[in-house]
Formats: sequence, C-alpha cells, structure tokens
Amino acid sequence: MPAQYPPRPHSIAWSNISHFSPMFYLTGFPGLEAIERWIFIPFFLMYMVAISGNCFILIIIKTSPRLHTPMYYLLSLLALTDLGLSVSTLPTTMGIFWFNYHGIYFGACQIQMFCIHSFSFMESSVLLVMSFDRFVAICHPLRYSVIITGWRVIRAGLFVILRGPVALVPIVLLLKAFPYCGSLVLSHSFCLHQEVIHLDCVDTTFNNLYGLTLVVFTVMLDLVLIVLSYGLILHTVAGLASREEQLRAFQTCTSHLCAVLVFFVPMTGLSLVHRFGKHAPPAVHLLMANIYLFVPPMLNPIIYSIKTKEIRCAIVKFLGLKKVTAEPWG
Repeated sequence: MPAQYPPRPHSIAWSNISHFSPMFYLTGFPGLEAIERWIFIPFFLMYMVAISGNCFILIIIKTSPRLHTPMYYLLSLLALTDLGLSVSTLPTTMGIFWFNYHGIYFGACQIQMFCIHSFSFMESSVLLVMSFDRFVAICHPLRYSVIITGWRVIRAGLFVILRGPVALVPIVLLLKAFPYCGSLVLSHSFCLHQEVIHLDCVDTTFNNLYGLTLVVFTVMLDLVLIVLSYGLILHTVAGLASREEQLRAFQTCTSHLCAVLVFFVPMTGLSLVHRFGKHAPPAVHLLMANIYLFVPPMLNPIIYSIKTKEIRCAIVKFLGLKKVTAEPWG
C-alpha cells in the first residue's frame, strides 16, 4: 500500500513553502508488485538498446569523416536527446522495479520532470529541423549547400537546445509555490508535470493554461510544420519524370518519416489520454506513458541503422566487416 501523507493546509505562507519538500510515491504496475523484478527485464532490455544504440550512432558519426555533414550532425543531436530521455527515467524506474523503492523527494521530482519534458521538446525541435533539411535537399537540391551551412546548423542546434528548457523553467519552479494534499501518489514510475499539478490543493489554472499553450506552440506547431514540409516534398516528388526518380527521392525521407511517426503518435496518444481519458483504466495511462518515453529512443537508432545506407556502410567499416557500396540516403 502506498504511504499516506497528512493533508497540507490550503493556505500556506511563502516562507513555509520555500522549505516544503514533500515525498511523492511513484507506482509501477498496481497489482503486480510480486513480479516487478521480472517486469523490469523488458524495461532493462529497452534501456540497453536505447542507450547502447544511440551511443553507437554518436560514435559512428564521430569516427566517419563521410558523415560529417549537416544532416548527420542533426542525427547526432537526435541521438543525444534520445539518450537524455532514457537516462532521465532510468533512476526511478530501476528503483521501483529492482529495489522496490517508490519514494522521490519533491526536488528530485522537479529535476526529473524538467529533464523529461525538456528532452521531449528538444526531440520535437530536432525532427522539425531535420524535416526542413529534407525539404531543401529534395525541393531545392542545387541550393542545398548554400542554404544548409555549418553555421546555420549550429544556430539550429542552439535553438533546439534552449527553446524547451527555457520555456519550461517558470511552470516547473512555480510548482514549489503550491501546497500538496493527500497521499501524493503518482501513477507512473517517473514524474510528469501534468500529474504533479493535479495533486495541488489550490487553483493551478495558470500552470494548466501555460502548459497547454507551451505544448500547442512547440510540439503541435512543430508537427504542423513537419506535415507542411512533407506536403511540399510530396508535391515536388510527384512532379518528377519517372517513377524510379520519385521512389528514389522519397526514400531519402523514410528514416526521418519513421522517426516522426514513432515520436508524435505516442505523444499525441498520451496527451489525449491525460486530458480526455480521466475515466480510462489505469493500465491505459501506464501503457501510453511507457510507450511515449521508452519506444522512440529504442527504435530511432535501429531505424537509421537499417534504413540509411551511409550509416550501414559506416557500421560495416567500423566493425571491420566486408565493404558495402554506399548510396546516399537510400
């Protein structure tokens, strides 16, 4: 049974709030506590694939001079965000499923939710910049080297790194100004802002509206712009003379398109469940949150290793296997 915490009063002075550090109770899979160590095995395998896969992508790009191009620098940034997302959830997930430790202090919970949401926004931004790169490569191939320069990639990287965390700081810090009531039980093995905010004893309209606005003008706007870029790409591809040229041009986007679907489909499902599925079974919330946080970091390095011939050739060369003829973005 989760530990019970005495309710906090609805009116607390700021001097008391500044020293208030409640202990939240994270949950794994309710009713399956007896086999939580066995449940951790698939999670552990996903962590191993995500962390080792993204580290391997970074090593391959670092050690292969042929991959020192803007698109692969962006792929490195994607691997870094996936790595950060995996590492952000690892401590509490391992603590619950392996050590049966469910508590997390408020300060640690703040740091974890800030990291999870920051890396999620970063990944959305990286995918947007990568879609612009694919748009220029297909729709304006002769001007690609002029438009996509190293300096512009650096500026895009800074935009990706700073946009989400800077926007998140106010609502994450403001959580400390609220009193918390009841048992303080969270329904996941990690801290999410949309869950913690529901445990407050006071009106949290500002945080709710700010959070919704942030999602709309970052993740949702990114998705709209990505869809728009692919609409223009499809229009350009449809105008090519032969079917072979059309297929070859669109194949250069398959890896990125798969990464977009793997990231945005679970994120959209999780947002819908949190906002409109209040009466849905707890298993639905758990499943969507775990898919959203664990599956994209695991699948992205696999997708790019399988679908991108230049990455495959670099892996073959790195491992000292037989040489394979490379075709750019096949």
